[in-house]
Amino acid sequence: MSLTDENLVAVPGMASRWVRLANGARAHYMTSGDHGPAVILLHGGLPGSSGLAGWRFMAPYLADQGFRVYCPDMPAFGLSDPRPEYWPQGMEDFVDFIDAFAEALCLDTFHLAGNSMGCMNTVNYLLAHPDKVTSFALIAGDVGDLVPEEVKPPSGAFHLTAYDGTRDGMRRMMEAIIKSGEAVTDDLVEMRYLSAAERLEAHQQFWPTLLQYRHIVPWTDRNRAARLSTKGRLDRIDIPGIYLYGQDDVLTPVEWGHVQEDHLPNVQFFYPEDCGHQGQTDRPDIFNPVFAEFFRDGRISGALADKAGVSTRRPELPLVHRA
Repeated sequence: MSLTDENLVAVPGMASRWVRLANGARAHYMTSGDHGPAVILLHGGLPGSSGLAGWRFMAPYLADQGFRVYCPDMPAFGLSDPRPEYWPQGMEDFVDFIDAFAEALCLDTFHLAGNSMGCMNTVNYLLAHPDKVTSFALIAGDVGDLVPEEVKPPSGAFHLTAYDGTRDGMRRMMEAIIKSGEAVTDDLVEMRYLSAAERLEAHQQFWPTLLQYRHIVPWTDRNRAARLSTKGRLDRIDIPGIYLYGQDDVLTPVEWGHVQEDHLPNVQFFYPEDCGHQGQTDRPDIFNPVFAEFFRDGRISGALADKAGVSTRRPELPLVHRA
């Protein structure tokens, strides 16, 4: 087992960086590429998640395709600032963090994408700052109160991602969301375990505020809830967007993707095969070129769309190009 001196998995083509935000927090991020359009990739919300853990297969690929890629560690994750004054109180704090991070790096506009909690953070950010997002891509997450809670299909598998604070528990959690077993390496488990151990209290503080759990822990502050409301907003926005939802997702079943698709007429959906909750890790052969084509051209070629499982539940949007 071999990690860097920062306890990170060494990934060729990715570099570890730090930046001081305007509020005084130290923000850690991974980067790939030194020229081209900017892309910010947002990781998921389970303990030990990070920009590196979530995007180590995609970021170097996008850099090779001519993009500057930034994978920040959100507050309470990765190598984020562990001081209590910078712990997130709720999902709205992630919106502020993304904006402060972009400002610190002088990123005026950028492509934005996220998986799971990162999907939610992408949605919340683009609604708060639509002038800064060139296009967006979502992977297996939630879109807030746009979809009525009563129509959400039950998962029955959340117990698979319960984390007991041990290395073995970290491995079990990762194997639940990543179908590709060979991607769950000893180094990855160790990196995530060490990060989570230092930030469990910070993680537990904000976890009940995730919108996907709003039926378990109801909002008590209506002003905070209103800030993150997506109903009548996300379904009207015309920023180009795509959504990939793995057919073998055990955490949030593919039927949840179908329900979201019914409420997002301007977003093109894909349902890739042999793909779990963290699809970009399971199927980089699909996710990497889809993201690259979409961010570069604003559309996806027909052959690649078919390979990615383009939705047949409704007519394709112009985002799919069939010559």
